[in-house]
Amino acid sequence: MASGLEKQHIEITPGVCGGKPRVAGTRIRVQDVYVWHELLGKSADVIAAEYPQLTVADVYAALAYFWDHRAEIELQMQSEENFVAKMQAALGAGPLDLKPPAGDSGHAPVSS
Repeated sequence: MASGLEKQHIEITPGVCGGKPRVAGTRIRVQDVYVWHELLGKSADVIAAEYPQLTVADVYAALAYFWDHRAEIELQMQSEENFVAKMQAALGAGPLDLKPPAGDSGHAPVSS
């Protein structure tokens, strides 16, 4: 392909998506594409259909970038998980974590 006609698929911009690698022109991170494809089992075609701002080529470029930078991206993902766990521990249970007492559905009885 001639120089100048090639599409840049992945970009890193400080202040955008935490400076993490993302699909160019979007806020979809490389790690998101990896999770959808590798962990959730979605095909590149399905991902592109669900996110019309992505092409199939973007999906494969993101996956290639992930595998080229696997250790770095996995470290970033683990750091995010650790941060969330730390915040959850500091803040305690949220409203979605609270369960109604046994036998109580949390709803008022329905009368006919």
